[in-house]
Amino acid sequence: MKFKTTFAALAATTSILAGAQAAQADDITVAYFLEWPMPFQYAKETGMYEEALGVNINWVSFDTGTAMSAAMASGDVQISVSQGIPPFVVATSAGQDLQVLDVAVSYADNDNCVVRADLEIDKDSAGELAGKKVAVPLGTAAHYGFLKQMEHFGVDLASLEIVDMAPAEGEAALSQGAVDMSCGWGGALRRMLNSGNVLLTGAEKTELGILVFDATTAPTSYVAENSDQAAAFLGVTAAANAMWADEANRAKMLPVIAKDAGMSEADTAATLATFVFPTVEEQLSSAWLGGNAQTFMKGVADVFVNSGSIDASKASYADNVNADPLAASQ
Repeated sequence: MKFKTTFAALAATTSILAGAQAAQADDITVAYFLEWPMPFQYAKETGMYEEALGVNINWVSFDTGTAMSAAMASGDVQISVSQGIPPFVVATSAGQDLQVLDVAVSYADNDNCVVRADLEIDKDSAGELAGKKVAVPLGTAAHYGFLKQMEHFGVDLASLEIVDMAPAEGEAALSQGAVDMSCGWGGALRRMLNSGNVLLTGAEKTELGILVFDATTAPTSYVAENSDQAAAFLGVTAAANAMWADEANRAKMLPVIAKDAGMSEADTAATLATFVFPTVEEQLSSAWLGGNAQTFMKGVADVFVNSGSIDASKASYADNVNADPLAASQ
């Protein structure tokens, strides 16, 4: 397999950086994704977070959840919105002390792998992927989904040439015919579909137990020193989600979200239609932060270990979930 060296280097880097975090309660930096529209962006652009927290917030966009982990490890970022669970698991398995604070979004059709159209490979002929070149953003939700799909189809990872590419890079490579399959999410995935087809739909992946959700995450030290601030942040996010859930608010929210996401209103609406934003009550239940999320993280870690992507998983990820600030946000 050709991606373990890069992946191991990433894990080592996050492990070395772990512990460098220093809370900056009077001026925080929050990470997020472009082309990944969410209700929180309305609150971001209208000053709701600053008003609730009483501090200046620097918003910085990232390409991958692995980059978010590194930024939190170095102390450059205090909170990451919508970090994928796989990159979170990679970082914490390597020793980085991070915590999941809420379920940012649940999705299945917005994270997938696309096979180049001229290959004419679908779920009934997936075995023909052997020997092909695949672009995968390592350590991300797309990477986890890719591994689970290859496991489902019985495609030997050692038979593939796997290259580490961010979704936008993978989309460009797919459109140029430089790779045979590319995995990603958001706007990049939407553009990938112009060049090919998915092997499994979101519903088919979910039926197989390939869950896809992101979380708001933060260094444990930041949360411990600024629990009220973290709770206030999560409270604003929950309020924005509740606003979006009321269709009467969407006409005023959509243009703001679309502009901040760097997308057209039509594409933003189409993407949001595939997202689910669990309520605080749902997030605190056993289906999510009350137990299932921790179990899911262990499953993700074990898949990465079995694929040779990381050396070892933690015995439990219970300490990496902290629902107290979310509960306090109510």
